[in-house]
Amino acid sequence: MADQRPKLVVITGPTASGKSSLAVDLALELGGELINADSMQVYRGMDIGTAKPTLEERKGIRHHLIDVVDPDEEFNSSIYRSLAAPLIEEIHKKNRVCFLVGGTGLYIKTLLGGLLRCPPADPEIRQRLSREWEELGPASLHEKLDRLDPESGLSIHPNDRTRVLRALEIMTLTGKPFSSLVQEHDFREKSFQSLKICLDLERGRLYQRINERSISMIESGLIEETRTLLQRGYSPELRPMKALGYRHAVEFLKGDRGLDETIKGIQRDTRRYSKRQMTWFRADPEMIRADPGDRDFIKRKVKEFI
Repeated sequence: MADQRPKLVVITGPTASGKSSLAVDLALELGGELINADSMQVYRGMDIGTAKPTLEERKGIRHHLIDVVDPDEEFNSSIYRSLAAPLIEEIHKKNRVCFLVGGTGLYIKTLLGGLLRCPPADPEIRQRLSREWEELGPASLHEKLDRLDPESGLSIHPNDRTRVLRALEIMTLTGKPFSSLVQEHDFREKSFQSLKICLDLERGRLYQRINERSISMIESGLIEETRTLLQRGYSPELRPMKALGYRHAVEFLKGDRGLDETIKGIQRDTRRYSKRQMTWFRADPEMIRADPGDRDFIKRKVKEFI
């Protein structure tokens, strides 16, 4: 019996690898719609620092799950899955090709394989860890995570307070490394058929693109965008405001660093982030790695799949 599960084409890869433009071109040619899989592009008012595709860049292709919450609203992989899964079904029923596009590996993994079953939050443990975060700083807590669970330490950014604290909380409750729970779960709830393509550039080319994009973001108004967000009352302590680009812009606006240092900081930290992204994607045996310039190969793979 033929597999009736909806088909999903995943276009992922590190930041600045050209995912959005490739996916739009494929959708134009093959008749598709895009679902965002970038954890920052869901936020309204955060356009420049998230490299959100403009209306012109979208070329009339429908984009879903962009601008769905404000920066101070809760959003996580569970909420993401609850919104994305019905959209895939809806696009499938219209006989359109569904493209999942973005570089947030956890969102992609959760959507394709199901939610990780973890013990419920423990307010006492969470409160204690939160105090440690405030008193000792992010680096100290991330070092603790790295020591107890090196694999999670590699995949979770040191400034990602929510995920660092949750991983430590789960390990305290279960006595097991957080990464081992992930491996046991193995994300086997396969609701969709998927073709996963990872854009994989030579490191020097990728870093050049990251450096150029960082400068372009500043020239396009990242500082002004961040100032506007702060003026609207969004705290610099909010998780989205601590993301790449925005936390650097906040430091510039506070007078903690100059413009050249701000640009170099964005470039350096984005390069580091891209390395963590590729470590995540390369660990997936189903991922087809392709140079973004090899569009004929990518197009052939997509056509064979759909």
